[in-house]
Amino acid sequence: MERLANHVAIVTGGAQGIGGATARRLAEEGARVLVVDIDGDEAQRNVERIRTAGGTAEALQADVGTLGGVEAMVQHAVERFGKLTIVVNNAYGSFERGDAESVTEETWDRAMDVGVKSMFRVAKLAVPHLRAAGGGAMVNISSVHGLLVSPGWFVYEVVKPAVIGLSRQLAVEYGPDGIRVNAICPGHIVTERIAQRWQAHPDGLRFFEQQYPLRRTGTPVEVANAVVFLCSDEASFITGQALVVDGGLSIQLQEDLTVRLGRYAREHPDTLFSPTD
Repeated sequence: MERLANHVAIVTGGAQGIGGATARRLAEEGARVLVVDIDGDEAQRNVERIRTAGGTAEALQADVGTLGGVEAMVQHAVERFGKLTIVVNNAYGSFERGDAESVTEETWDRAMDVGVKSMFRVAKLAVPHLRAAGGGAMVNISSVHGLLVSPGWFVYEVVKPAVIGLSRQLAVEYGPDGIRVNAICPGHIVTERIAQRWQAHPDGLRFFEQQYPLRRTGTPVEVANAVVFLCSDEASFITGQALVVDGGLSIQLQEDLTVRLGRYAREHPDTLFSPTD
């Protein structure tokens, strides 16, 4: 069954990775989808995949880190499809490593514009259309880093918790209008780009997988499936939540995990520890 028939969805950062898989899954469930990405060519390629599979989608090149980009995508979706009922805020920009002393203000401002302020702008411009449609769903992609933090990623560790706070506030504010707002917190998801990094270091990936109770990392479609659920009537009484999709990564007692990973590292001394090294 098409759980999202008669729905119109916007997916930001919808060309590849989690956003790309989400756009495809929403279309598979019957939604008409506007795929928005700063890379217009990649967005169009994902649209062609959707159309080949029998879905309905259009591509729009836009920078959601700007007010004009958000205005353009909301207007385009409503003009082309007649309404708006689903918004998936997935775009997050690029995050440089660094602490509060080393991060530049330009890096901070760009990260906030794309990762947080874009969601504020989307809410401001999309909520009237969601309300006019009789309600709808908004899903904001956060991260397990929205719940747990690590050193050396100052901007990322500020942006992702902010996404959860923003989602909760919007859920309380617009629940009376039938608008549900939730966040998703993925663990390590092997997208197309991350897969390229790991191909050169398969031993490193195997070490990384040892951190997870399921002994594997996630795939974009597994996050996309969670998005579809939260946008469907099956989640009609779920709002203001941060749904963790991390293969159990964040539930472990850290002492036990450290012992187990140390044992694995001793047995596999050539293992690469991090995909970013």
